[in-house]
Amino acid sequence: MNKAAILHLSESFMAYAISLDQINIRLRADRKDKLDVRLVYTYKCDYPHVWKEEKMEKTFEDESFSYYEINLKLLDKRLAYVFKVSDENETYYLSENGLEEVYDFENFYFTSFHMPYIHEADFFEPVEWMKNAVFYQIFPERFRRGDFSKDDSYINQAWEDLPTPSSFAGGDLKGIIEKLDHIKDLGVTCLYLTPIFISPTNHKYDNIDYFEIDPQFGSKEDFKKLVEKAHSFGIRIVLDAVFNHMCHENPVFKDVREKGKESIYYDWFYIDGDKADIEKINYETFAHVYNMPKLKTSNKEVQDYLIKIGKYWIEEFDVDGWRLDVSDEVSHDLWKRFRKEIKSAKADAVIIGENWHNAEAFLRGDELDSIMNYAFTNTCLDYFKGKISAQKASDKLNMILMRNRDAANRMMLNFLDTHDTPRFITEIGGSLDKTLAAIALSVVYMGANSLYYGTEVGLEGKGDPDCRRTFPWEKIEEKQDVLGKIKEILAVKKHEAIKNGGIKIYSEGDLLILERFVNEKTLSLAINLGKEKNFDLGCKEILAAGNFKNQKLGENSFVIWEK
Repeated sequence: MNKAAILHLSESFMAYAISLDQINIRLRADRKDKLDVRLVYTYKCDYPHVWKEEKMEKTFEDESFSYYEINLKLLDKRLAYVFKVSDENETYYLSENGLEEVYDFENFYFTSFHMPYIHEADFFEPVEWMKNAVFYQIFPERFRRGDFSKDDSYINQAWEDLPTPSSFAGGDLKGIIEKLDHIKDLGVTCLYLTPIFISPTNHKYDNIDYFEIDPQFGSKEDFKKLVEKAHSFGIRIVLDAVFNHMCHENPVFKDVREKGKESIYYDWFYIDGDKADIEKINYETFAHVYNMPKLKTSNKEVQDYLIKIGKYWIEEFDVDGWRLDVSDEVSHDLWKRFRKEIKSAKADAVIIGENWHNAEAFLRGDELDSIMNYAFTNTCLDYFKGKISAQKASDKLNMILMRNRDAANRMMLNFLDTHDTPRFITEIGGSLDKTLAAIALSVVYMGANSLYYGTEVGLEGKGDPDCRRTFPWEKIEEKQDVLGKIKEILAVKKHEAIKNGGIKIYSEGDLLILERFVNEKTLSLAINLGKEKNFDLGCKEILAAGNFKNQKLGENSFVIWEK
């Protein structure tokens, strides 16, 4: 038994309340070890103490570890517990003392793991609609122009031209409104718009005014129409908030540039000296960019300002949540306050962070609901590029799930590409078959999934700015086969097993297999990136498939079925 691999952390993602009378408990161990793992527990205020024993099930495996779990129904909110870990040769007890051959149950108060008390406020309740949401991300400047009466003197590229870092093509809110039918027909349930507030750039990640729509995109009335029409179609709207930094031309920062320490906003920023100097760049910024001064988000006045923005667009326009730019560089205390205020304005508003790495510290139920799941994206890139096997892919997908509580996993935003990354289809060599299989994986994996605009017509693009090309609307008619296949795949998101089911991920030879199960129903996905192979599903109902014919999985194929 590899004792060094055995790990449990109390009151963490390895031990958390699911409800007032149920908790999830996890134990990690070496994957190579064949173990019998038991949870041994008592209620700490009972006298005399009666110790009970429950077998834990092995639920997930990654490259190095196995994970054992139990959802324990409680009779009391105060629990004390240890683990009994056995193989064919030896038995150990795991407590806060570590591993011991004999455990002193008489003195468990000092050494056992505890769930001291379960409070209602400690639950991490999923935003229900997120569990099977289909997002559609739009970079508004490049999606569609609908308003031809606006001042377009800023437009400096033809719609069909390739973009540059400083080019403007003229996309706007009216263009999005005109294409809501197309978006709805895809099966989308939520629009995610990159920033739409006043800014000098085409990407709008440097805001001059957070309370106004950029005139290039339209007016507040246009935005209100967009929200109302989207909602009438059953489509929610999530906006992009840039709270880590602002534009150097924002009146708040301009006041500091002009008045220095005399400005009431001086302490809103990290400034080395008496006055902010954009030539010396004597202030902290986003990514060493002079025109994006970093906000001191632990300052209560800054927090009040940003929270006011967040609530304004919910209360005045009924938006359904926020995607938070550079959220991992923002102070935890802002997000704790932000969550309470946003949820008070709209209980089912979602809060999604742009965290590229393990974000467990943000996903404990008191800050973010979800993150953009770049770990999932990276696994897909490695797998569909042929850099890793099906076995390795299943290991990585399992590992990602074991980073977080179940509630967070069910709200993760799984995507293949965004405005910040090369287009997935370009990264994998232009294979439409692989792209469709990857979309299927994003749909069946636990969480919400997101489609980047233009994916439905095979839009390609390398890194920024090439990944921000305009939507080639003239290709819609010739891409009906692709559109139909994507609609077929996205429709699977409505299945009850996707929304509320458990998950199992494994490989069989070249096949990557995911199973989602609930109420004796199982929905399965198989992906084959190898040679054609027989795969007889008999009379099972096929929900979506690509390159699957005559009970054979072709190269770069997938099939989703129900049993």
